[in-house]
Amino acid sequence: MRLTLWSGSTERRNIAILGAFCLFLSTIEYMIPKPLPFLRMGLANVPLMLALEAFPAPAFALLGLLKVVGQALISGTLFSYVFLFSIAGTGASALLMYVLRRLLGPRIGFIGIGISGALVSNSAQLVLARVFIFGESIRFLILPFLSAGLLSGAALGMFCELFASRSVWYQRFITDTRKP
Repeated sequence: MRLTLWSGSTERRNIAILGAFCLFLSTIEYMIPKPLPFLRMGLANVPLMLALEAFPAPAFALLGLLKVVGQALISGTLFSYVFLFSIAGTGASALLMYVLRRLLGPRIGFIGIGISGALVSNSAQLVLARVFIFGESIRFLILPFLSAGLLSGAALGMFCELFASRSVWYQRFITDTRKP
């Protein structure tokens, strides 16, 4: 008897596709200048948000881990404090987004999920920045950091809403992944 994280080959294929999409978006995001090393727009969260509807918790967690490790390999931050910021932010946001989708279902759209995920990710990173880097002076970064998260979360959520409503691939992805 084999113990696996998820059931079928369709799910494995879909996690590979979305994982590759995370890496692609991480590469694009890496090329965009950042005012602080741990401040990102969150482009690589798009595949995570799209997977909310389809994946069970273990597969979703694996996708989040692939995203974080892929970003670290692309940016060369795997063995740095930036990786700690990334894993804390992604872990917190992925958990919240997954719980919100499971608890609220269609009552919360991608925009609400994107904003919630961005704000909790930024909050986790601000806590780490206070502890490891800035100390009390972190208070000067809170408003700009959370404002940037609010804007990027809303923008990514709008993109996901638009993509999910118009993409034939996404509709097939949801249908195929939900099959028993």
